Amino acid sequence: MSFYPICEELSRAPLDERFDAVTGEDVRRALGKSSCSPEDFLTLMSPAAKPFLEEMARQASEITLRQFGRTIQMFTPLYLSNYCTNHCVYCGFNCKNQINRSQLSLEQVEVEGKAIAATGMKQLLILTGDARAKASPEYLEDCVKVLRRHFPSVSIEIYAMDQDEYDRLVKVGVDGMTMFQETYDEELYATLHPRGPKRDFRNRLDAPERGCRAGMRVVNIGALLGLGDWRRDAFITAMHASYLMRKYPETDIAVSLPRMRPHVGEYQPATIVSDSDMVQFLMALRIFMPRLGVTISTREAPEFRENIMPLGVTRMSAGVSTAVGGYSDEAETSGQFDIADERSVDEVCSMIKAHGFQPVFKDWEPIIPVEGAA
Repeated sequence: MSFYPICEELSRAPLDERFDAVTGEDVRRALGKSSCSPEDFLTLMSPAAKPFLEEMARQASEITLRQFGRTIQMFTPLYLSNYCTNHCVYCGFNCKNQINRSQLSLEQVEVEGKAIAATGMKQLLILTGDARAKASPEYLEDCVKVLRRHFPSVSIEIYAMDQDEYDRLVKVGVDGMTMFQETYDEELYATLHPRGPKRDFRNRLDAPERGCRAGMRVVNIGALLGLGDWRRDAFITAMHASYLMRKYPETDIAVSLPRMRPHVGEYQPATIVSDSDMVQFLMALRIFMPRLGVTISTREAPEFRENIMPLGVTRMSAGVSTAVGGYSDEAETSGQFDIADERSVDEVCSMIKAHGFQPVFKDWEPIIPVEGAA
């Protein structure tokens, strides 16, 4: 079983016509229901729902408080390597870009890990470019073993792996993964990824499901909003998350809402996703899937992150560097993209508390302890 046939069917569907056909009465009916169907989600994502954002905000806030309380999970990323063999036209790590390339040694991983752990962070997301010859599965296993001495949770945002490779990473302590499909438009995807292993659309699409089967505690997906038609990508993202939640109820499924940010390279977003668009997507997601985790990263400006926090956000990053070696002041490489919220962990936590929420660093225990881990 795979989400791919569903994705194909949705890609052929006249979603634009369906969005445009929604009326204000349709939106009122959707908001009046006790549960939200996929058709209702489409209704809440339509242009006709724009005048109803205030009502959507009330419902989304109530649902979030009921399901998650006034808590925000905290995490930060660690870039291990920026070597890449892909030609993704929108990414600063594109192998054609003339940037300094580097990869952390295990000794440097230890130094970076200690620097991050000193901020109080307990959840770490490790990232690499797509270059197996450099950041091999064996290298990643060794890095995880080092980092699990300092962090009870280590997640990955790397290239798409085979099932057995995810199994191996779970055994050494990886408990979560993030995999952005970038866009669910397969034809557009091919133009955005002209060369490299990431060009395989279906292999990437099926990777989150392989992570679920491997026993990941959290699987996070998303589309990079701005690469294509944002409403279509948002709708299919939600259908993908819904598919995974139904099939793998033991896994916490989450969605990130990243927008295009400035980066090294000439590519500019195909569409502009406004703050209002982002808010509509966030609130429609929360109403459609009350238990869904939702991540807002430091791609977004501080004020915007603060304003949308009560509307469905459950997870935020803080104290972020997107450069290799960026936490121990040894970075000599360009970041993957420019961040908008440069505040420290303490500053973000103070902001969260000022808005009546609680920053949460850890609220679980591993079912199976990992030897030598924190």
